[in-house]
Amino acid sequence: MNILGISAFYHDSAACLVRDGVIVAAAQEERFTRKKHDQNFPTHAVAYCLSEAGITAKDLECVAFYDKPLLKFERILQTYVAYAPSGISSFIKAMPLWIKKKLWMKDQIQQALGYQGTVVFPEHHESHAASAFFPSPFSEAAFLTMDGVGEWATTSWGTGKDNKLRIHAEILFPHSLGLLYSAFTYYTGFKVNSGEYKVMGLAPYGRPVYKDLILSKLMDLKDDGSFRMNMEYFNYCAGLTMTNERFDRLMGGPPRKPESPLTQRDMDLARSVQDVTEEVVFRMARHIHKETKQKNLCLAGGVSLNCVANGKLLREGPFENLWIQPASGDAGGALGAALFAWHQWADKPRTADGKNDALRGSYLGPAFSDDQVRTYLAGNGIPFTELPAEKTAEAVADLIAAEKVIGWFQGRMEFGPRALGARSIIGDARSPRMQEVMNLKIKFRESFRPFAPSVLSEKVSEYFEIDRESPYMLLVAQVRKERQRPMSETEQKLFGLDLLKVTRSEIPAITHVDYSARIQTVHKETNPRYHEMISHFDRKHGCAVIINTSFNVRGEPIVCTPQDAYRCFMRTNMDFLVLGNFLLDKKDQPELTGDTDWKKEFELD
Repeated sequence: MNILGISAFYHDSAACLVRDGVIVAAAQEERFTRKKHDQNFPTHAVAYCLSEAGITAKDLECVAFYDKPLLKFERILQTYVAYAPSGISSFIKAMPLWIKKKLWMKDQIQQALGYQGTVVFPEHHESHAASAFFPSPFSEAAFLTMDGVGEWATTSWGTGKDNKLRIHAEILFPHSLGLLYSAFTYYTGFKVNSGEYKVMGLAPYGRPVYKDLILSKLMDLKDDGSFRMNMEYFNYCAGLTMTNERFDRLMGGPPRKPESPLTQRDMDLARSVQDVTEEVVFRMARHIHKETKQKNLCLAGGVSLNCVANGKLLREGPFENLWIQPASGDAGGALGAALFAWHQWADKPRTADGKNDALRGSYLGPAFSDDQVRTYLAGNGIPFTELPAEKTAEAVADLIAAEKVIGWFQGRMEFGPRALGARSIIGDARSPRMQEVMNLKIKFRESFRPFAPSVLSEKVSEYFEIDRESPYMLLVAQVRKERQRPMSETEQKLFGLDLLKVTRSEIPAITHVDYSARIQTVHKETNPRYHEMISHFDRKHGCAVIINTSFNVRGEPIVCTPQDAYRCFMRTNMDFLVLGNFLLDKKDQPELTGDTDWKKEFELD
């Protein structure tokens, strides 16, 4: 039985193909169209999934769409009526797309696919819950899903057992932890639905001076984690902005202008909303644990990408085990919808061994053979060296040790927002200068942004205060004390972005200002080549940790094809590109033509 899952029309459209309960393929539309957070119908992602499965739409038993459009339309109409006439401009802006497309989703899907079969519509948070529980290693668990908003629900929790899940309670729009975080994302000058992780990265530079103000004025938080937001301060129900003038007066000024210099106030705002988010998550988790008596918790929804909150939840309990969907946002809704259709609609059984999840490292996208890469390189006159397969990993490890920055393109592309060693830019975590070099000269992004480590799974506890796997880069933990470098008296007086100047550990390029790191454990079973390369780096150069950041520049999606990778390589100051077993040295490359405006597009200033 082939089931296709689809998410579309809001942000991060995606498709997923499940065959007899096994996830065959999944990808976001943005990777093919090169339009970041592409929300259009995932035509290219669907075509890839069908091709990977070796089928056409006529072979599908069912198509599952990740939410209920009519229920979402009801929420939009009721919200407009409640706030009329102040919301007329946003209402008018939204209506044409609803009338032309979103209300006729079944017809749209059938027409786009040339498919006349069954289409099922789980609710948005059912899709999130399914993406969290069904691929998890647990036969029984509680789940918690948190995002901006689905149809009405913004938060839901419940339980899953075997092949069924049940939602026990929900928080409804407009009361939303995701939208609170997005409001502060907007207010601190970042882009909503894509800049939230910047706020999370900025938080350690600040102090929680606004936390009490948020909890006293902006939201009423209960002991069980439920809350209501004071909508007098927010504009997202009726306007085209997240916050209003009353919010500005409360917080002491207007929103930061995008790209303007960051101030200590912006950092304090980021820290304050991060601390509030963690407090809400902890209270919810404690309540869910008390109500369900479960030892395992599964997480999904956009808020679950907050790896700082996840790491603290794991360390402080009350759950023994967490499993977090790596594509926690709307893209993962496609995967959840497909699994929901398999288990709940078709009532098919599910097995879980308690250890291994069903995502297999989340390497679910396209791969390209050496023959395909060779044809591309030779056909375009691109200079390269072809290495013996057994020599590639060692050669790259030596280049990292020489402080070279390398584009690493291997195997199947990752599903979700994180690069996990298939479409990555890698470097030496021991280098004090590498964070600044990679931020400003490779990624063309803000200097404060931290980089994540990839570490051999068997050695993670030698470097970090964590005793378990983190294959999807969704947990933050402290660098071990013995690897930290204590700050001098002068350094301890620094604050804000001046903290960037401090070398904080033996692996400074991945150590954030609070001595934390967003960890990816690398496993021989799911990514043998990446594991082999880091193992060579460890044996020859004495470190089982490297830098891993996504293979893209600011404003672009992660690369998908060898063409995407080469273009990104040439538009940055990367030193080498590795495509399978092919090594490209930047010094040997001809000048990239027909691409003269790239620096204007991505330069920070």
